[in-house]
Amino acid sequence: MEFSWSVADQKFREELHDVIVDAIPEHWANLIPGEEATSSFTMDFSRMLASKGLLTPHWPVEYGGRDASGWQFIILGEELWSAGEPRGSQYMNVNWVGPAIMHAGTDEQKAYHLKRISDGDVLWCQGFSELGAGTDLASIQTTAVRDGDHYVINGEKVWTSYAQGAEFCFLLARTDPSAERGSGVSIFLVPTATPGFTIVPFESDLDIHEFNRMTFDNVRVPASTMLGEENNGWKVIKRALSHERIGGPRYERALAVTRRMADTAKKRGWWERDGLRTRFVAAEAACEAARVLVYQAIDAREKGLQENLVVSLARVAIVRSERLVADLALDLFEDESLYRFSTGNGQFKTSMIAGLGGGSVEVQLNTIARALLGPGR
Repeated sequence: MEFSWSVADQKFREELHDVIVDAIPEHWANLIPGEEATSSFTMDFSRMLASKGLLTPHWPVEYGGRDASGWQFIILGEELWSAGEPRGSQYMNVNWVGPAIMHAGTDEQKAYHLKRISDGDVLWCQGFSELGAGTDLASIQTTAVRDGDHYVINGEKVWTSYAQGAEFCFLLARTDPSAERGSGVSIFLVPTATPGFTIVPFESDLDIHEFNRMTFDNVRVPASTMLGEENNGWKVIKRALSHERIGGPRYERALAVTRRMADTAKKRGWWERDGLRTRFVAAEAACEAARVLVYQAIDAREKGLQENLVVSLARVAIVRSERLVADLALDLFEDESLYRFSTGNGQFKTSMIAGLGGGSVEVQLNTIARALLGPGR
């Protein structure tokens, strides 16, 4: 088909691009996503976007948006990822935390949380993964037990990004231990300052990306912090993850890296090497293929159609495009890639994060297989 942007969407992209060019330091495009995820710059930048109506344009006006089309959701992501994702961890707020509250929250939760998110005034983290349940959220063991007008939470979450600066945790906990699999799970919007809630950072192999262990020792939270119905959190989570998996259009950053590498190859006289141009074409094609699949998912979402399968396909394509560009960078720059802040080093680490953050790519492949071949295959 002939695809083109509406006048409103194209105008939005141009408006956003002009703001980014003036607001983002030049070095930012070379940072690894997550490197300065909770810095004062990311907070100031997000507040600046919010003041111009550019942080949550696709949200309804009543929640701080512009009532713009869902296509501006992906335009926003593309422009910001091409510049290194200067929203930091707030991309989660915009992509899926806010929409989840919009979908399942009480009037009080919406009034408080959505305004702060759309104002760019708050950081969140997600409390999903646990030891022994890293890729299977249905196997979580953290519990939340009702005690009058409160719930008492006990357990541990690991590999959590951005918790060190977060004010709230979007927490998944088991409220019915006897229920099977995804049943019996509920969501809580927990302030990280709650007594008994401890956050301890630990380093990862990705030297720029810090993970955290979050422990809950008799953490008491009001029942009003529950998002949605008790024991029915899985339904909300599935919807939220659909937004998360394509909300970070990493292909846009990978494409920018590919084009910068091509310029370097030409300047250094490498452009005539056997097969090199073919590899650059393959890398650009992979990024564009990921883009097309993401657009297909956005189109389905806008039309109210089923999007789960195409979201998983798009997620796999995004990760593969990042990895293809990383392989090209390592081969092109060779030992230069051993140095931190080099193109090869940064793209390799970015591609590692891509295969884990937002859900393991292997889990997405299993989801695709079950959808196409049927359960048990």
